Amino acid sequence: MPQYDVIIIGAGPGGYVSAIRCAQLGLKTAVVEGRDTLGGTCLNVGCIPSKALLHATHLLHEAEHNFTNMGLKGKSPSVDWDQMKSYKDEVIGQNTGGIEFLFKKNKIDWIKGWATIPAAGKVQVGDEVHEAKNIVIASGSVPSSLPGVEVDNDAGLVVDSTGALSLPKVPKKMVVIGAGVIGLELGSVYARLGSEVTVVEYMDAVCPGMDKDVQRNFKRVLEKQGLNFIMGAAVQGVDTTKTKAKVKYQPKKGGDEAVLDADVVLVATGRKPFADGLGLDALGVKMTERGQIATDAHWATNVPGIYAIGDVIEGPMLAHKAEDEGMAVAEVIAGKHGHVNYGVIPGVVYTAPEVATVGQTEDALKAEGRKVKVGKFMFMGNARAKAVGQAEGGFVKIIADAETDRILGAAIIGPAAGDMIHELCVAMEFGASAEDIALTCHAHPTYSEAVREAALACGDGPIHS
Repeated sequence: MPQYDVIIIGAGPGGYVSAIRCAQLGLKTAVVEGRDTLGGTCLNVGCIPSKALLHATHLLHEAEHNFTNMGLKGKSPSVDWDQMKSYKDEVIGQNTGGIEFLFKKNKIDWIKGWATIPAAGKVQVGDEVHEAKNIVIASGSVPSSLPGVEVDNDAGLVVDSTGALSLPKVPKKMVVIGAGVIGLELGSVYARLGSEVTVVEYMDAVCPGMDKDVQRNFKRVLEKQGLNFIMGAAVQGVDTTKTKAKVKYQPKKGGDEAVLDADVVLVATGRKPFADGLGLDALGVKMTERGQIATDAHWATNVPGIYAIGDVIEGPMLAHKAEDEGMAVAEVIAGKHGHVNYGVIPGVVYTAPEVATVGQTEDALKAEGRKVKVGKFMFMGNARAKAVGQAEGGFVKIIADAETDRILGAAIIGPAAGDMIHELCVAMEFGASAEDIALTCHAHPTYSEAVREAALACGDGPIHS
């Protein structure tokens, strides 16, 4: 059996990207993956299928609400839910098949099965033990739940994000527990499909930790789209019959328990690291208090030759964060310098409008005692956004150092926010000032002009506001 330079456990975005980079650097590489397809949670039951459903239902929403105003008249399309799920599955297949092609192209071995690490330098899959000079754990995460709430995706009554992607039919009433990214994205999907969606959130704002201006505007926009919100509510449990569910909750500030009836309950209370079955306890791999694998600045664990990246270690559980770490750890193993700038990792919510953020929030910076200036520009002043009916409620916000003008953070709510944020990411990576963006010519008419206007607002003021 061949000895590998690197064996990577997990073929999600962190694992497969790391494998490709390792192979590019001349390292003999294998990946252990127990799913029937590559790509991990993201490609199979996460980022990619949810975006397919978001896209399809966004077009439905446009047809139902905005086409007539643009002179596009006729009967709105009916929903063939089974065909929409088939479209989603086709998108998954295209992406997972693409990863398999890349593995073959880069001569990466796919060891099919679930891994255990019996000792440093050894990975066991089934009855076979494979040897490697280095092992990278990229085993990802799984949905977390709540006490008193039992998820059963097969029954289809109380589901997590995986089950919500493949419901047998569109529910009349859906309760979403958690107003984070996953809950709002999937809640939006079903609201557009005609479900009565109620989101129950323990905190007092949607997307906890996000810029407060964005939180307020985002909630208002989603409410206009038909989502109902119950904020500051602690879910006590979920009772089910054969066909219905009842969600019990209590105001966290005190008050009587209340009940919501639902055909489907989506539990979207976040994710937790997944390292089951790897044998980390027996190896003596150090863990954090939150159940993550502890690593140093080079993604190395306390056991020589074993590294960890992605959702299983500290930091935001984002596919692109895992990808960056995957490339960086490959560089480290190859004797080069791997680097990830954790201060410039964007976050995106793929609703309509999209929400995107990077860097620190205004409140967090002020809490640190930093003196900042804020430039804000509403999409109501952007010609392109108005032309496509996506100007209402959106804005670009840039937070810069009051003395140096260096950009410290940004937030966008509006059309194509997830793509527009990268201009600000690049600017922050190079230490740019708001004035640098303000002095850069932006094509007209584009959404990105709003970024320039927000940068101008950090100085003498925007032009179109």
